[in-house]
Amino acid sequence: MPDNNEIWYFEDVNLYQVLCPHRVKRLREQHTYTHFQKNQFIYFPDEPSRYIFLIFQGRVKIGSYSEDGRELVKAILGKGEVFGELALTGEAYRSDYAMALDDDTVVCQLTIEEMHELMKENQPLSFAIFKLIGFRIRKLERKIEGLVFKDARTRIIDFLQEMASERGQKIGYETLIKTQFTHKDIANLTGTSRQTVTTVLNELKEKNVLTFDRRRILIRDLALLA
Repeated sequence: MPDNNEIWYFEDVNLYQVLCPHRVKRLREQHTYTHFQKNQFIYFPDEPSRYIFLIFQGRVKIGSYSEDGRELVKAILGKGEVFGELALTGEAYRSDYAMALDDDTVVCQLTIEEMHELMKENQPLSFAIFKLIGFRIRKLERKIEGLVFKDARTRIIDFLQEMASERGQKIGYETLIKTQFTHKDIANLTGTSRQTVTTVLNELKEKNVLTFDRRRILIRDLALLA
């Protein structure tokens, strides 16, 4: 079993490798993979919180809607990541929705009881899951503060800095971020528009602060970005 450092690093470690019931001998035969197509809901708000989900393939969007129908995108998660984890904190019904963003998105699910049993057997895993929950709550709090107190450009730059911290790979003074986020995804995550995201990224590119394409963002110097 991996040690604590190998089990936990929010974006970098593949928790699927640790949690997937297909990798636990006594759970393997009773579990199947579930396939979803693009824009298909995995669960809805007010649905009973009975499962924890693991992404085997594709991407999943987590979000909610305000009373006036506006969408708040809370996270876009990829292979190896966990969602629906608030069920472990006593959430009886979902407060958000989960939607597949790619065709043939594949997820694996565990019941709350199965997850509790795995966590009881493995203290480092239990620590990792609760750290995940705390991390995501703090991240959502920062996002709400940004929506209230910061302008669109600052929110986009904050997002880039956060991505660099969580997913960035240092290459000398530069930081490489491998990402599948589109400009629309970034707009949804920062509460801005796709046009604003494109404008800000192009402005930073012209100033030689960063370069980007569909698969990656290369930040020349994080100090310049700040």
